[in-house]
Amino acid sequence: MEGGKVAVRDPALPRWYCQMCKHPFVISGADAYAERVSAAGSGSVLAASRMDQSFVLLPKHKAGYPPPRPRGAMNYPTPAAESHHGGRTMEESFVVLPSAAASMYRNDLSGEGQAGSSGNSSGGGAQPQTSNASFNASVNVLTRVFEIASAQTQVDQPLCLECMRVLSDEMEKQIEEVTKDIKEYESCLDRFEKEQRTSVSEEEFTVEEERKLEATIEQLERQNLEVKLQLEDYERKFKDLDELEQRFWHDFNNFKLRLTVHQEERDAVLAKIDVAGAQLTALKAANVLNEAFYICHDGDFGTINNFRLGRLPNVHVEWDEINAAWGQACLLLHTMAQYCQLNFTYRLIPMGSYACIADSKNTYELYGPVNLFWSTHFDKAMVYFLACLKEFADFANAKDRAARVAPGKCFTLPYLIENDKVEGFAITQSFNRPEKWTKALKFMLCNLKWSLYWLIGNTLFQPTSPVSSSLTIST
Repeated sequence: MEGGKVAVRDPALPRWYCQMCKHPFVISGADAYAERVSAAGSGSVLAASRMDQSFVLLPKHKAGYPPPRPRGAMNYPTPAAESHHGGRTMEESFVVLPSAAASMYRNDLSGEGQAGSSGNSSGGGAQPQTSNASFNASVNVLTRVFEIASAQTQVDQPLCLECMRVLSDEMEKQIEEVTKDIKEYESCLDRFEKEQRTSVSEEEFTVEEERKLEATIEQLERQNLEVKLQLEDYERKFKDLDELEQRFWHDFNNFKLRLTVHQEERDAVLAKIDVAGAQLTALKAANVLNEAFYICHDGDFGTINNFRLGRLPNVHVEWDEINAAWGQACLLLHTMAQYCQLNFTYRLIPMGSYACIADSKNTYELYGPVNLFWSTHFDKAMVYFLACLKEFADFANAKDRAARVAPGKCFTLPYLIENDKVEGFAITQSFNRPEKWTKALKFMLCNLKWSLYWLIGNTLFQPTSPVSSSLTIST
């Protein structure tokens, strides 16, 4: 391109392909450019100068595309660079040829021009043959030029302008790296030469090394002495620590022994406390009257402290057992009346197995055996005892009503007492069957037990547990 004008490609010139991007291009304009340069240069350098400034025009349909990535370890252009180069027109693309190839191509082109001129002057019949010969010669010359260029640059030729730029940038980077390595090698070489100039002789080196070794030995001996002193100190401390450990374990064993003895004593005391607590709980739950006068039943017989009261035809109960039972019942009712400060109509006289009951005039024996003449005294004593028991029941009922107890919860005897009968059974022995008399005595003892538990529940004799269902003696 010259003066903004696009160079016209000669159709007679051969087309070549770039060895990197494989785009086709042609070499043109070398002759005109060489003639302009010849005016400023010498004759010996003319051909080389002309070909050095030659350029190659690419086809217009290929000029806008970026070259493909080069082979090998070269750095590829970035997309930005490709877009930048892609904007170049075909007229701006050219290839610089080496000097030898340029001179050969120049001579070849000159020969073709002369042959063309003579052909034109001689006649039109010889012109196609001359053009073919020139074309073949140009191809041969350029092929040889590219071979020489490839051998010298060690890069496959020909190359287009864009690929040449990529290759040039890569080679410049390699040159910079090699230059940097050369500088580092030179720096190392200078440093090595300085060290050689300042090096001492072998004898001086030996003396210096000996001096350093002696200084090291002296330092090691001092360190060894310090280590020995530290070791002796540590051994002394270890002995002291061992004595402290022995004393500690001795004291620990003594303490462990004392602790074991103390724990055993503590466990014994706690066991005693538990036993005493259980006994205290049992005593709190117990009542002296309930324990002293245990009322229960044994089959058809009512019992107090395991003494049976009554007789049956098939079971003969001794009078001593009956007398003892009446004596315990009389003592219990007398104690309950005294505690409640209750005065009966009749006076109870508890005297063991020979209890008596007296009125204002006479005293009646509450024990046997009895005969036909003395049976009335024994019957009256039992009737009077039953009357005293009813008076105690009335007293308890009055106390509950005075304490505003619900009417349904006021104290009442489980078996109704009317005159000399308990639940319809006469308590007298005379003119009475033994079975009925025994049942009447059993009901009487049950009423006495209910009266006892009313007393326990409303006074200091109150038990911790409620009255059990065994208070009622089955009929």
